[in-house]
Amino acid sequence: MPDTDSLVRLSNVHLAFGDTPVLNGIDISVRRGEAVSIIGPSGSGKSTILRCITGLLRPQQGGIRVGDVDVQALRRERDLIALRKRVGFVFQQYNLFPHMSVLENLVAAPIKVGGVPRARALARAHALLARVHMEHKAGAYPGELSGGQQQRVAIARALALEPELMLFDEVTSALDPEMVGEVLTVIRDLVSDGLTCVLVTHEMRFAEEVSDTVYFTEAGRIVESGPPAQLFGAPRNERTGAFLQRAAGGVPARRRSDPFDSLFSFDPLRLAV
Repeated sequence: MPDTDSLVRLSNVHLAFGDTPVLNGIDISVRRGEAVSIIGPSGSGKSTILRCITGLLRPQQGGIRVGDVDVQALRRERDLIALRKRVGFVFQQYNLFPHMSVLENLVAAPIKVGGVPRARALARAHALLARVHMEHKAGAYPGELSGGQQQRVAIARALALEPELMLFDEVTSALDPEMVGEVLTVIRDLVSDGLTCVLVTHEMRFAEEVSDTVYFTEAGRIVESGPPAQLFGAPRNERTGAFLQRAAGGVPARRRSDPFDSLFSFDPLRLAV
């Protein structure tokens, strides 16, 4: 795995909650401009990997780097906030501020955390809403939007601080099937624009289409990784093949809300006030 070209690198990461092991020697490398998907059964550690990248969870062993930042070494809250300005994170749950309009949801963090002048923040917010095809809802409130619309706003809000890395944690799992496509279209456009993205997803066809590299996890381990054509077309590991065969047999069960979503979700604005 390359060092100099990697924006994200996890090396031999181990994490346990009490006596329960969750990650068991995770090695992942993500180069700048890459789209990487992490697939696997529920409970295999996929979402935990994303939370470790942002410092929301701290492994007991191993190394994590984002660019030149040693995530494991960060202790001060201001340093964690600085990291999370560089890393946009979109969860299954939208986590929008319900008392703020769509536009105000987008400008709050850039103004209060990033120190961006309001006029500039507003201009960027309008551009981002156009990018996710939500410019017509700038004055609406989250409660007036469909699930797919709220998720697109959540993606725009994550982009408002101009991150160099985007993490997507099963962002379509809570959506009705007819709304999934509109969210995947937005992510597909971001990948096409060259934004570095890491996706935890149950959308196998989408992962195969957009990814440069796919990792298959089970029981907190990387069972197999490789280009999508190889992993989906000719998996080397028997367990990978069995999982993909079962996934192809029907739509995977929708992921239930993870209790850690609210506990470990973050927004730079919430951390700064």
